[in-house]
Amino acid sequence: MKLKEIIKGIDCEIKGSAEVEVKEIQFDSRRVSQGTAFVAQRGTKVDGHDFIDGAVDAGAVAVVCEKWPKAIDKQVCYVKVSDCNTALGTMAANYYGHPSESLKLIGITGTNGKTTTVTLLHRMFRNAGYHVGLVSTIVNKVDEEELPTSHTTPDALELNQLLRRMVDAGCQYCFMEVSSHAVVQQRIAGVTFCGGIFSNITHDHLDFHKTMANYIAAKKGFFDGLSASAWALTNIDDKNGRVMVQNTKAKVNTYSLNSMADFKCKIVENTFEGMLLEINGQQVSCPLVGRFNAYNLLAIYGAAVLCGIAEGEALRLLSMLHPAPGRFQYVRGRGITAIVDYAHTPDALQNVISTIEGIRKSTQLLITVVGCGGDRDKTKRPEMAKIAADGSDKLVLTSDNPRTENPDRILDDMEAGLTPEELSHTVRIVDRRQAIRTACMMAKEGDIILIAGKGHETYQEINGVRSHFDDIEEVKKQLE
Repeated sequence: MKLKEIIKGIDCEIKGSAEVEVKEIQFDSRRVSQGTAFVAQRGTKVDGHDFIDGAVDAGAVAVVCEKWPKAIDKQVCYVKVSDCNTALGTMAANYYGHPSESLKLIGITGTNGKTTTVTLLHRMFRNAGYHVGLVSTIVNKVDEEELPTSHTTPDALELNQLLRRMVDAGCQYCFMEVSSHAVVQQRIAGVTFCGGIFSNITHDHLDFHKTMANYIAAKKGFFDGLSASAWALTNIDDKNGRVMVQNTKAKVNTYSLNSMADFKCKIVENTFEGMLLEINGQQVSCPLVGRFNAYNLLAIYGAAVLCGIAEGEALRLLSMLHPAPGRFQYVRGRGITAIVDYAHTPDALQNVISTIEGIRKSTQLLITVVGCGGDRDKTKRPEMAKIAADGSDKLVLTSDNPRTENPDRILDDMEAGLTPEELSHTVRIVDRRQAIRTACMMAKEGDIILIAGKGHETYQEINGVRSHFDDIEEVKKQLE
């Protein structure tokens, strides 16, 4: 493809010939080969402009940059833009033929509930007979074909390549998690959404965004970018629900458990086996548990209806859904119930503990195993420990993914949020496998163990090395 076709729609200055043929686009100079267009992105740790000369030496025929390099190669076309991240999104969309315009792409953003919502929407539409794509934290899918994932939202090149693969496979819909990082880093630039869903905003990712105001603005940026032909579905029980859509061009729809809304839900019954819900006056049973899942299911129902599925059919399909992996997932043995959940934010942990509290009997003890990730927002560590201690009879603090941090320092931060009395029923065990084993030894018949933080993850990252570790596997071994 000619460079001029790849940069179509981008406001830029050009030095050289845009008639040059481009074989691929890369933003990683290590992947550049003969015929590449290299985009000099500014990252959080490195600046692609520092690698322009290396990219040219490796065979780049075009360079997209925000400032002219000192050395200009007359055999190379240089394209100067105001923002390389945004330019990359438009280039990727042009290169892959704007695949997002050839299917109905629905994005969901928010702190909690994204993975459950997109995963279950994918299942629902597959059950309804559609060809469907999925872009999620856990896995990317083209119908039932699973593809690996490294980020909640892929980079612009990977995303457009994935969407093209979906279109070529005949997918009619795609449901996609949209992270706040992706919005700020312009990973969704050039992508067309037909719908957007807002779940909620709570404390998370302040290591990246620095302030809650920045975090909220990032989420809102997704809705600001929706077109007038799209729809937006927002949770108005969240205090930021209306803020998200105040400047959107999309048609706004609301959902709520507490207020009047376009899609209204009431929990009629809530047990460990599932819930009986009343949605817009009609009752439906679903094998998911907890108020937080009632919100997820209501968002799924609303999205289905907005996509054109009849209300009665949407309820029938809703009743067939089961939890996403690692989301309030059960393991039972020796009369003990273990619940594995991805809850890794204060609000998510509070939701899971409150759900258990609303169901368990007074004779059942709750033993919680929880940690916090390393190299991430430290301010939530004492808060999460406090929430776990307040809602549990016994608490085991342990490692999550320490990454490059000393796990003992992470546990020190968590313990700082506890009173002496709370520390008296808290055990500190750095080794996560041993922590899960200890919780199982503490539990007696009828008790409940909550293992929070990692959910679906099948690895543990320590000192930059990922080793196999699965909470589900570990607790099954102990309860067999």
